[in-house]
Amino acid sequence: MWKNKFIEYLRFEKNYSSHTEISYLNDLNQFEKFIVDKCGEFDLQKIDSDLIRIWIVQLMEEGMKPRSVNRKLSAVKSFFKYLKKQGVVTHNPAERVNGPKVNKKLPVFVSNKDMEKILDDDENFSDDFEGHRDRFIIELFYVTGMRRSELIGLKDSDIDFYNKTLRVTGKRNKQRIIPLSDITMEKLKGYMQKRDEHIKNKSPFLFVRNNGEPMCPIMVYKIVNTHLSSIATLSKKSPHVLRHSFATEMLNNGAEINAVKELLGHSSLASTEIYTHVTFDELKRVYNNAHPRAKNEGEK
Repeated sequence: MWKNKFIEYLRFEKNYSSHTEISYLNDLNQFEKFIVDKCGEFDLQKIDSDLIRIWIVQLMEEGMKPRSVNRKLSAVKSFFKYLKKQGVVTHNPAERVNGPKVNKKLPVFVSNKDMEKILDDDENFSDDFEGHRDRFIIELFYVTGMRRSELIGLKDSDIDFYNKTLRVTGKRNKQRIIPLSDITMEKLKGYMQKRDEHIKNKSPFLFVRNNGEPMCPIMVYKIVNTHLSSIATLSKKSPHVLRHSFATEMLNNGAEINAVKELLGHSSLASTEIYTHVTFDELKRVYNNAHPRAKNEGEK
């Protein structure tokens, strides 16, 4: 009963996506099965921190990755926090339980030079509606850092031509305003003109398919993946790579980290700080290659 009420709370009060709801429910079902196997029943009053730690150890022994274990622990913590708020339990047994350490992978990003090769070469895109659309999708990802779901959700009504901004609806329906350069605004108008010439009965969405209907996530992924595949050294080729690239270029060119946080729609500065590690690695590389005292004796 309380699981379902918790999921409803996530949906209606926290505005979590259906994907997040399903993940939380699956994690809680797995946790409940573990408790029933261990204790014979799922009695919320009898669950303590030791039981939760045993569950975490079992997940790790089964080969689950630390990131996945931490996600499941987060679901359990949130569940008991909700139960405590509702007066069902007196304390949160998961509150002081620490998950396994995760080795953070540095974000993959595309250099500005490689992006110019993709976007500025007319041979990469057809001269029809789809070619103009695909090119501008990649451009907009790169110059705004927005998420795939945010781009798909853009509507013509989100564009402010006078102030040269876009209204973007992010996670949990949080909205933010992203400024656009004069060049990007001209490209946006060019795309819309081509779209409206080609499609008569379209949906209100900015980016559409040939039939006028909004685009789906896999379609946008394939567009980006196809064009990023020309970069042989790139390990990942998804829309999120362009989000990483936007953040990295902004910080490399002197943008203040709090400003980048707002543009990306991050709720926490910690999410943005990962990109400072990328730029620091780049600084080290430049230093080692350029400074005479950083070079090995054999290279002098």
